[in-house]
Amino acid sequence: MSSMDLFSLIAGLLGGLALFMYGMNVMSGGLTKTAGGKLESALSKVTAHPIIAYLFGVGVTALVQSSSASTVMVVGLVNSGIMTLKEAVNVILGANLGTTFTAWLLSLNAISSDNFLINLLKPTSFTPFLAIIGIVLYMFSKSDKKNNIGLILIGFSVLMFGMSMMSDAVSPLENNKGFQNILMTFSNPIIGFLVGVLFTMVIQSSAGTIGIMQALAASVHITYSVALPVVVGAEVGTCITAILSSLGANKNGKRTALMHLYFNIIKAVSFMIIFYALHMTLNFAFMHETAGMVGIASIHTLINLVATPLMVPFSGLLVNMALATIPIDEKEREEQEEMQGITKLDPRFLTNPPFALEQSKQVAVDMANFAREGLEKAIPLLENYDAAVADEVRRLEEKVDRYEDQLGTYLMQINNHHLAETDSRTLSIILHCITDFERISDHTLNIAQIARNMHDKDEHFSAKASEELRIFSNAVKEIFDLAFQSFLNQDLELAKSVEPLEEVIDGLNMEVKRRHVRRLRKGKCTIDMGFSLSELGTDYERIADHCSNIAVCLLEVSEGLFDTHEYIEHLKEEKNQEFEHAVDMYERKYRLPNMKKSEEDEIDPSFAEEHSVLVDIMNAEEEEILDEAVAAAGVTRADKLSEKVKDKLTGKTKDKSKEKSKDKKDKKKDKAKKDKNIED
Repeated sequence: MSSMDLFSLIAGLLGGLALFMYGMNVMSGGLTKTAGGKLESALSKVTAHPIIAYLFGVGVTALVQSSSASTVMVVGLVNSGIMTLKEAVNVILGANLGTTFTAWLLSLNAISSDNFLINLLKPTSFTPFLAIIGIVLYMFSKSDKKNNIGLILIGFSVLMFGMSMMSDAVSPLENNKGFQNILMTFSNPIIGFLVGVLFTMVIQSSAGTIGIMQALAASVHITYSVALPVVVGAEVGTCITAILSSLGANKNGKRTALMHLYFNIIKAVSFMIIFYALHMTLNFAFMHETAGMVGIASIHTLINLVATPLMVPFSGLLVNMALATIPIDEKEREEQEEMQGITKLDPRFLTNPPFALEQSKQVAVDMANFAREGLEKAIPLLENYDAAVADEVRRLEEKVDRYEDQLGTYLMQINNHHLAETDSRTLSIILHCITDFERISDHTLNIAQIARNMHDKDEHFSAKASEELRIFSNAVKEIFDLAFQSFLNQDLELAKSVEPLEEVIDGLNMEVKRRHVRRLRKGKCTIDMGFSLSELGTDYERIADHCSNIAVCLLEVSEGLFDTHEYIEHLKEEKNQEFEHAVDMYERKYRLPNMKKSEEDEIDPSFAEEHSVLVDIMNAEEEEILDEAVAAAGVTRADKLSEKVKDKLTGKTKDKSKEKSKDKKDKKKDKAKKDKNIED
């Protein structure tokens, strides 16, 4: 063989292998995208029964055309806590059988007939037409679904062209004795097995190794004695992909990869020992016959068709082996309890953005639940303080902080991938809403701290103040529930009911403060309690503001808008009948108890004498003055008031529209920043 012939051989073989592997990767990616995350979701739901899990593993792997891809998928699901080791092992067993479908697909190239219709079944006959259709769908269609179908067709076409290219490259070696002698060394079971293992580890695909063997078989005389040990070795070598994928996973993820490795080692070693022991005794005649493409596919299928079903009843053995290799310690148990939920954000899922997004939504819902749990635990502390419950509120707030940090980062990674329009909207909603849930959790912790300070000072709200706060608290709990349910179910109608209640809560906050000042001037309440009440009212109002942001975000994104504050102002200025009706309904539902006229006007003489400036402030109607009334309660001379209050009292301040709290300003900045990141 001349140097030029050798160069052409190597170039054709490597080029064909590159096209083959690339085509398989593109086709697998297109199939996964077409599934839109449904494969992983289904995997996580149907794995409780061993047989169903096994069959599903077969089906999923046959669909995505790669046992490595499906095994990595399972590693990610176990790593995220969605699937247990016992559930995963049977899917892995099924994946080993499902991957044999690829070899049968490739073996269609062996079809040879003078009949035109039968010859059309040969992939090389119809592949060019699939390639043209795929290119048209991928380049000219605006539909994501059609784009993905185009990718599948293009991938399949490239794969088949690569297969054909490899076969053509090695065809000159059909009668080359030197090459035949090299191949015959593979008939040594140990050498052939190691070649299959090492080559598959390099290209990270058993289907690739078997595809090359089939390409050789299409042009060169390959016996069963040569093909069989290489195919068996490829079964072990393919485990490298899952092993590499598990390096960044938790211990359960590593155990899943080990189960895959252990099964394939047990399967391969058992087969090699039993088969070659029988061969030495019986001397199988077929071992010297030409395998062909169909024969190689048959070997691959037969090994797995026998081994995988037999292993299903004993799958627990693989789990025990993995646990024995990487034991569970106390620290791991604690970490699993602490990090449950966040582990759903597995980096492996980023290769399938729709599923990664679905995982993110579940984590966001968990995060919102923790915020709600914290609120429900914090409010009762105002009347019955419990240090253990207060610590639980703090722990929940820290948990929400961790969720918001990791989820925000994960969502931005998802956003770097191409997303369908509906998925892009979902990502925007989650990304904007998690900040509000985190801020709500912060205010929940503030409520618990107010309760603790009151407990330490042995302070209590008066009976009337407590009754008013119960009504105020119920309104806050309802607005959170409305925002949470609308976020959970993407319920736009429910979201519309949040803003009217938020307006009522703003009024409640102002009225509760006003009533406290009235009790204060009658000498029936202390100034210190006023500080607590003012802080509590602020936290309640901020919680309502963030609930409003969540609901409005849902409405905005559904209408393609991205300016929450402008939307709210437009909604309130419009004052449509439906909005006014909802406000009226909530005002009646959360109406504070009536106060007697005599009680409202009565001022304790001693209080008026000691706090003459405060009495002037009490007569003001503006919310900003009421917010500072308690803070100014100890001031007896006008020159010691803040400039803001002095300006208010002297009427020098120009009329302005009320600004939202610093909390909402920060929120707007965060939102604008995230919007910019999304656009970028």
